[in-house]
Amino acid sequence: MTDLSGKKIGFALCGSFCTFSKAFEQLERLIGMGADVTAIMSFNAAYIDTRFGKSQEHIERLEKLTGKRVLRSIAETEPVGPKKMFDALVIAPCTGNTLAKLAVGIIDTPVTMAAKSHLRNGSPLVIALSTNDGLAGAAKNIGALLNYRYVYFVPFAQDDAQTKPRSLSANFPLIPDAIAAALDGKQLQPVINL
Repeated sequence: MTDLSGKKIGFALCGSFCTFSKAFEQLERLIGMGADVTAIMSFNAAYIDTRFGKSQEHIERLEKLTGKRVLRSIAETEPVGPKKMFDALVIAPCTGNTLAKLAVGIIDTPVTMAAKSHLRNGSPLVIALSTNDGLAGAAKNIGALLNYRYVYFVPFAQDDAQTKPRSLSANFPLIPDAIAAALDGKQLQPVINL
């Protein structure tokens, strides 16, 4: 069993709302494993209500699970690196929009700021992608990030090849193993998880 007890984990959510239930399950698992988890939300994740739930309900649930205020502004996430807040930072779900921003260094959301600030310490960033254009517009950004030092991916695959042939999604139950591997400086294999 993966041992993450005592590890400080940042858990950032972006606006792939349809995968929030999967992300919440893994956040709960990490806490159950003894990890000290702090939640972060992108602007969209923190302020848009959808058919998958109201933003305030998501915030309240995260704060109840972690026992901490959700970080949801750039000012709140800038200190992530200087204060060495996390041993690892996971973005789950990570949208195609956030993938693109990370690939080219655009830092204009709480999640991208947390990632930039965290990476300055040479600490692992773990990406659990969820994007409908993973085999289209986002493919080049996935390729770029696979080559970045300290950036690791939760193994992923097509999530609905028949009706969404370009869509990719992480295998969310592999998040704890992907974090553990990243803490050892390794990419959990195979990356393409069929």
